[in-house]
Amino acid sequence: MLLCVHVAQEEFQLKNAHSPLLRSYHSWIANETLEDYSLRYAARSFRRWSPFVIANTAIGGISFLALEAIGGAITLSYGFANAFPAILVAIVFIFTASFPIAYYSSRYNIDMDLLTRGAGFGYVGSTITSLVYATFTFIFFALEGAIMAQALLLLAGIPLVLGYLISSIVIIPITFMGVTMINRVQLISQPIWVAMQLLPFAYILYEDPGTIQRWTGFLGAQEGGGGFNILSFGSALGILFALSIQIGEQVDYLRFLPDKTEKNRFSWWAAVIFAGPGWILVGGLKILFGSFLAVLVISAGQSKATALEPVHMYIQAYEYVSADPGVVLAAATIFVIISQVKINVTNAYAGSLAWSNFFSRVALYHPGRVVWLLFNIMISLLLMMLGVFDTLEVVLAIYSVIAAAWVGSIFADLAILKPLGVSPSFTEFKRAYLPDFNPVGCGAMALASLVAFSVFAGFFGELAQAYAAPLAFVVALLAAVLIGVATGGRYYIARPSVALAGPEDANVRCELCGFEYERPDMAHCPFYQRPICSLCCSLESHCHDMCKSPEGAEGADFGLRLGGLRDKIAPNTVKRLIKAAGVFLALTVVVAAAILITYRLIEPNPETTHLDSSLVLIGVFLALLPLLAVGTWWIVLSHESRELAERDLLTSLEELAKAQEDLAANERLAAIGEVTATVSHELRNPLGTLVNSADVLRRSATGEQTETLGELDRLQRNAWRCVKIIDDLLDFSRNYSFYSIEIDMDGWVTRALADMDPAMRARIVLDLGSESAVLADSERLRQAFVNILNNAAQASDLAKSDAPIEVATFSDGDEVVLDVTDKGGGMTDDIQLRMFEPLFSTNAFGVGLGMPLVKRIIEHMGGTVKVISKSGVGTTVQLRLPRVEALKK
Repeated sequence: MLLCVHVAQEEFQLKNAHSPLLRSYHSWIANETLEDYSLRYAARSFRRWSPFVIANTAIGGISFLALEAIGGAITLSYGFANAFPAILVAIVFIFTASFPIAYYSSRYNIDMDLLTRGAGFGYVGSTITSLVYATFTFIFFALEGAIMAQALLLLAGIPLVLGYLISSIVIIPITFMGVTMINRVQLISQPIWVAMQLLPFAYILYEDPGTIQRWTGFLGAQEGGGGFNILSFGSALGILFALSIQIGEQVDYLRFLPDKTEKNRFSWWAAVIFAGPGWILVGGLKILFGSFLAVLVISAGQSKATALEPVHMYIQAYEYVSADPGVVLAAATIFVIISQVKINVTNAYAGSLAWSNFFSRVALYHPGRVVWLLFNIMISLLLMMLGVFDTLEVVLAIYSVIAAAWVGSIFADLAILKPLGVSPSFTEFKRAYLPDFNPVGCGAMALASLVAFSVFAGFFGELAQAYAAPLAFVVALLAAVLIGVATGGRYYIARPSVALAGPEDANVRCELCGFEYERPDMAHCPFYQRPICSLCCSLESHCHDMCKSPEGAEGADFGLRLGGLRDKIAPNTVKRLIKAAGVFLALTVVVAAAILITYRLIEPNPETTHLDSSLVLIGVFLALLPLLAVGTWWIVLSHESRELAERDLLTSLEELAKAQEDLAANERLAAIGEVTATVSHELRNPLGTLVNSADVLRRSATGEQTETLGELDRLQRNAWRCVKIIDDLLDFSRNYSFYSIEIDMDGWVTRALADMDPAMRARIVLDLGSESAVLADSERLRQAFVNILNNAAQASDLAKSDAPIEVATFSDGDEVVLDVTDKGGGMTDDIQLRMFEPLFSTNAFGVGLGMPLVKRIIEHMGGTVKVISKSGVGTTVQLRLPRVEALKK
C-alpha cells in the first residue's frame, strides 16, 4: 500500500496543455538597451530617467526644419492674412487632440501603436495605423535629410546625392543605441540649438523692426491673399493638419516616464503636457519663424524655391548677426545640421518602432528594431532621391487627410467613449486579450478617409476640397462615437484577463523565451496553459488565437467572416499574400534605392540628364521585378517551411508528452493492481474472519449489553469498508471491456434511479429534457452515475443540508449533458485541480478512486466530465456525451 500512496503523491500535471517550444531571440532583441521594449510595455525597471530628461528628449525632436518650410510654403502661397490664423487654429486643434493621447501613453507606458490597439482599432486593425505612422516618419526623415544635404552642398560643395547618403548614415549609430544614447545627444545639443535658434531673431528685431510689417503685409501668390479668404485659409489649415501625427513621436519617449507619485506629481504632469501636446507650442513658434524668414528671403530678391529652403532662410537671418559671409554660412549650416540630427534620430527611432509593430503582426516575425531602423532609413533615402522636398505641399495635403481620420478616431475613444464607459477605462495592448478588429476605430477611420478623399478629389467643389482634412477629423470622431455606442463596446476586449500567480510586485517568467518581465507585459496563454510575454504572444503562430474563440469573445473576429468564400480558397492564402506583399515591398524599396543612387551618381545634375542612362536603369529595374517576385515567394515559402517544421516538432512533443502521460497512468494502474492483487487475498481472509467472529459475538450477546453490541456493529461496518476499498482498488486497476449501445438518456436515467435505494430516490429532483440518445455502455455509465450521486449525498450530509439533489438532462449542441447538482459545501480551487487524482480524497473514509473512475469511464465513451463548484455554495458535475446524431455526421 505504501507504493500506492507514493504513486498518488506524484506532482499533478495540467491536462490539455501543449508543450512549448522554447523561443530564442538573438542578442539585439534580448538586449533591451538596443531594443527599447519596441513591442512591449516599457518596464518600470527600464524607466530610470527623471521627467525632465524625458521631456527634454521629447522636445528635442521639435527641432525639425520642415516646420519652417511648411510655414514658409503656406505664407508664400496664401499670404499672411490666411497663414497666420491657420497656424493659430492648428495650434489649438493639435494641442487639444494630442492631450489624451499623451496622457494615456504616459499613464500606461505604451507607445502610439500599442495605445491604438486598445483605443478602438484591435490587434490587427492597428496595423493600418502603424503603416500610416511609419509613413509619417520616413516622409519627415526625407524632408530633413534633404535640408541637411542642401546645407552640405552650400558649405562644402558636397553633391546632393552624397549629402543624402551622409545625412542618412550619420543617424544610424545614434539611433542604433536606442533611447539611452538619444537622451544624451538631446541633452548635450539642446542648449546650443536653443541659442542658435533665437539669436538671429533677436538681432533682426533689434536692427530692422520694419521686417514685421513687411511680413504681416505679405499677400502671397494665390488669389485672395490680400485679406482673409475662406478658401486659402482652409488650404493652409489642411497642410498643417498633417502635423497632428507628431504626437506619436512624442509619446515614443513619454512612455519612459517614471510612475506618477505624490513626490513627482508636478514634474510628471509638466513633462506630459509640455513634451506631449505642448510640442505644438514650440512647433507653432517655429512655423511662424519659417513664415517670417520666407518673406525675408523673398524681400531680399530670392526666388520662391530658394525661400522655402531652411538653409537659405537661416543664411538670410544670420546676415543680421555677422557681416562676414563665411561666418554666416558656417553658422547657418551648423544650425541646420544640429537641427537635422536632433529630429532625424527621433524620426528614425519612431519609424523603427512603427515597422516593428507592423511586420510582427503581418509576418509573425521580429528580427529586431535595428533591422527596421535600416529599412526606414532606406525608404527615406529613396524619397530624397525622388525629390520629395519639391512636392512638400502636395505630399502633406494628401497625408493630412489620413492623419486627421486616425487622430479623430483615437481622440473619440480616449476623450469621449472612455469617460462614457463604452470603452474600457484601461488600455489593453496584448494580443491574448484583444480582438483582431474593432469596428469603432477601423470603421470610423475607413469611413472618414473615404468621405474626405472624395471631397479632396474635388467631387464636392473647391471649397469643400480645401477643408478635406478637418472634415476627416469630424467624420471620424462622430462615426467612432456612434459605432461605439451602437456596439456597446463589446469589441474592445476579446476575453477577460487572467490573474497570474505570485506577488504583485514580482516579475513573471515567460515560459516560451525564458526571460522574466513585469506583470503588465505578461498574459496567460490557454494554448500552452502557461504565462507568456507580450512579444512571444505576438509572434506565436501555432495557437491560431484559440484563446479568443469561440468562448473567449463572440464576434472577436469582426471583419474576417468571409462566409462561403473562405471555403473556396486555399488555407492561409490571405496571410501568405500579405507576407509576400510585405517582403516584395521591402525588396523593391532596397533595389529601387540602389538603382536611383546609381542613376544620381551617373547624372548628378538633373538639368543635363541623358535619356539613355535613365532608360537603361529603368529597364534594369523592370527586369529585376520578376526576379524579386520569385525571390519573395521563395522567402515566404521558406519561412512557411520553417513554421511547418516547428509545428511538426510541436506536434511530436505533444504526442511524446501524451505518451509519457499515458505511460505514467498505466504504470500507476499497474502498481495499484499489482499491490492490490498481492494483498487482497491475504487481507480478505482475516477480514472475513473478523466479520464472522463479530457476527457470532453479536448473536451471543444479550440485549442488555448495548455498548458491546454497538462496538460489534462498528467492527463489522469497518471490516466491510475495508473489503469495499479492496474491491474499489481491484475495480480501478482492471481493464474494462466496453459494450456500447444506443441509449435514450432520459429513459435511462429514470430506470437507473428506479433501481436505487428508496431513501436516495426521495432526495432527487428530476428535470429531464435532453430528448436525445447517446452511444454508451449502460452498466459502466450506471457505475459512473451512482458514484456521482453518492458523492453528492455525502457532500450534502457533511454540510448538514437537507436540500434535494438535482438531476437534469439537456442537449447542448452535439452533446447530451447529464447534470448532478448538490447544495453541499462546494470545493476550493485546489481541490478541483486534484479531484481526478487517484487516491486523493477529502473524505476521511474515502479511498479517492470514485471520480478518477468516473473520468475513465466517460472519456472511454468519447465524453468529458466537467465540474462547476464554488466553496460554500455547492457542486455541479456534468457528464457530457456525444449525441448519436452527431456521431453519424
